[in-house]
Amino acid sequence: MQTRAITIINPLGLHGRAAAKLVTLCTRFQSRVELVVNGRRANGRRFIALIMLSASVGATVNIEVTGPDEARALTAVTRLISNGFGEG
Repeated sequence: MQTRAITIINPLGLHGRAAAKLVTLCTRFQSRVELVVNGRRANGRRFIALIMLSASVGATVNIEVTGPDEARALTAVTRLISNGFGEG
């Protein structure tokens, strides 16, 4: 398992469009991607679970990836979040 902590930087946080992008990205990998915010855990492939994290701007997200392509998945998810989900 590989992990990384990252901060949400986009002003709207992990909202609907951002969560949809994250789900789309996570489904491209065989590895299981989980995000943890304030003790709440969500599967990266579950839109509603991601929304329920209520991760607003400034929130620290711990990304946990387990599986055969975990390094690539972790890099891709980190890049998406650090780029503000491609918004603005």
